[in-house]
Amino acid sequence: MVTTERPPHRLRAWMLEGLSDMGKAGGHTGPHAEPEPPHQGQRWWRVMCLTGVDYFSTLGYQPGIAALAAGLLSPIATIVLVLVTLAGALPVYRRVAKESPHGEGSIAMLERLLSFWQGKLFVLTLLGFAATDFLITITLSAADASTHLVQNPHLTSALHDKQLLITLLLVALLGAVFLKGFLEAIGVAVALVGVYLTLNVVVVITGLWHVVTAGHVVTDWSSALTAEHGNVFVMIGVALIVFPKLALGLSGFETGVAVMPHVRGDAGDTEEQPAGRIRDTKKLLTTAALIMSCFLIATSFITTVLIPEKEFKTGGQANGRALAYLAHEYLGSAFGTVYDISTIAILWFAGASAMAGLLNLMPRYLPRYGMAPHWARAVRPMVIVFTLVAFLVTRIFDADVDKQGGAYATGVLVLISSAAIAVTIAAHKAGQRGWTIGFAVISAVFLYTTVVNVIERPDGVKIGACFIAGIVLVSLLSRLARAFELRVTQVQLDDMAERFIRDMSHRRIRFIANKPGLRDKAEYRDKIEQIRIDNDIPMTEDFVFAEVTVTDPSEFEAGLTVRGEVLHGRYRVLTLEHSSISNALAALLLHVRDMTGCTPHIYFEWTEGTPFANFLRFFLFGQGEVAPVTREVLRLAEPDRARRPRVHTG
Repeated sequence: MVTTERPPHRLRAWMLEGLSDMGKAGGHTGPHAEPEPPHQGQRWWRVMCLTGVDYFSTLGYQPGIAALAAGLLSPIATIVLVLVTLAGALPVYRRVAKESPHGEGSIAMLERLLSFWQGKLFVLTLLGFAATDFLITITLSAADASTHLVQNPHLTSALHDKQLLITLLLVALLGAVFLKGFLEAIGVAVALVGVYLTLNVVVVITGLWHVVTAGHVVTDWSSALTAEHGNVFVMIGVALIVFPKLALGLSGFETGVAVMPHVRGDAGDTEEQPAGRIRDTKKLLTTAALIMSCFLIATSFITTVLIPEKEFKTGGQANGRALAYLAHEYLGSAFGTVYDISTIAILWFAGASAMAGLLNLMPRYLPRYGMAPHWARAVRPMVIVFTLVAFLVTRIFDADVDKQGGAYATGVLVLISSAAIAVTIAAHKAGQRGWTIGFAVISAVFLYTTVVNVIERPDGVKIGACFIAGIVLVSLLSRLARAFELRVTQVQLDDMAERFIRDMSHRRIRFIANKPGLRDKAEYRDKIEQIRIDNDIPMTEDFVFAEVTVTDPSEFEAGLTVRGEVLHGRYRVLTLEHSSISNALAALLLHVRDMTGCTPHIYFEWTEGTPFANFLRFFLFGQGEVAPVTREVLRLAEPDRARRPRVHTG
């Protein structure tokens, strides 16, 4: 009998499937987007629907949250929100589309504008808020989908106390789909958005018809508004104060830029100048913003004047499902059920879009920074992590849509504020004074909105702070664990450097690691004499100096450029540029070994200072005690001791 036994590592292999393919250059096109497809892309209006599953689905809960936040002032506060959207967020992201036409988004813009460790830490902070945005999208969308299910008249008696369980099941289903494998289908998004917006048009028209035919509702609303707030100027002032609570209606712009690689553009577009893609993405952003603005104003008006205030509160039939309430109330149970099904479907797909965003966003930055565990490059372990965190968030907020609104708004507003700041800096660097002033004003508005939202509803910044702390802690621990990896992506030698190496290939190849000082004749003469004495090397042996210039030590991986020069008529010097001295020297030695077939030797002098201080200098600034670190990098890169370049100290 022949029996087959399951390999003990089968589960691990399944979990890490595709690990080698993750994190490659160009492999991630940004949040909410899969790698750029090999075809020519899709028409912009179809790609807009991919954005729309995230953006338009907020209609499922936005009117109810707006009514709770602003009360009778909801329509006026919504108008303020629309003005901020069209005059603020839209121009900002049209500029972001121009500045990052490959879907990198505002985080990548700021990363390019900032360097060194402060740039990395700033990006990690933004990643924390982006994670808040995407994760709360998953949990809030699932919670609202369960609300529509539980509040359906046909199911409410059986499911009225099962909302938390249903939400957890929806999140689990989402995680299971991604464990199996999930590709965002633009065709599915087009169908979902088309049906959902059509149903909302029917609800809005029906609601407006009832407002017109029952004229007293407008009179009652205006009378109550006047009695509560007095004159128009007070109403506008209060609306300006409360509109930050409605910031959920600003979601979707970062997604709109992220899906740029899917936009077809023109036949003449190039990777460097995708003019057609930029133009059509601007159409996408503008059209989506106009559609959403119309729906926001109309829905906030009809829900405020037609739905009793008590129904918006916790336990009310319109809580988290104001438009669904109107659909059932004025169009019947059958239409209302169809509306519920459509809303549940698009909300679930919005969660799927957010999960895809998380899976694409983290591998784009963290592995490149050396700040991700090895398994973080694989999809399935990350899906499990994000799903478990979504369970925790859902439990903490008890699957309540209203409670999660502040956290979601905080994530959205921080990303939009960072985008506004990024385009302000970009306009300033381009010498565009008018645009700089305009974007600076917009930045101030969004910063104000963010601060007010954080003060009013601190849950978002608390969750964001937890994500930031977690990301920074894990990132730094990962960077420490990977500190001694060989992280040179490629080695490029100029003609003079290659000539030096060829000249040495017929004898023992000896390098001297030199920290350049004055670079005068005495420096090189004294260094050679010291190395000969310390290592008992005969006068007949020759040396080549290797000098490293540290570029940006916060970069984890970088290419190595090597140039050769002859100084003072006799001293051959290789000048190297990289983010780490030890990595640069180790990569040079391995490259020389592979190029010549000979084992090179390198000679160091000990560096003064304590081991801990030197390690910190290496970790933060790419310097420190170079000799032992170079040897450790070589040991990990080449396990075969016989083939490993030799390191000497004296």
